[in-house]
Amino acid sequence: MTDIQLVNCGTQPYVLEGYPEIRLLDRKRVPVEVAVVHGSEEMTSAPTGVEGAPQRLELRPGQAATVMMVWRNLVTDATVPAAEGWVLDVTPRAGAPRVELELGHPVDLGNTGKLGIGPWKAPAR
Repeated sequence: MTDIQLVNCGTQPYVLEGYPEIRLLDRKRVPVEVAVVHGSEEMTSAPTGVEGAPQRLELRPGQAATVMMVWRNLVTDATVPAAEGWVLDVTPRAGAPRVELELGHPVDLGNTGKLGIGPWKAPAR
């Protein structure tokens, strides 16, 4: 499990609503075949922080929002190679430019092929 943080570095409010669009890329920046799902119920029954209803957030300059991600490193078929993502390709909202985030550690999905994400949330105070 990990999270992504977006900080409004502009001078105007920045509105986020719902979920970002996320693609997982390998070391060569080739898309990894993965289903990005909302929530974590397809990965685990334990609470993860990924749960929650989408809400509209208006970030003033300097304010931040986060998205939580969860996955399972599970190999169910030894004949299918495990998938590793080293780069997140993120579009924070419709019409926004994509941003590539290089990861220090891989998102190792095993061969589950699923990545769960939560909605944008204001950081806990």
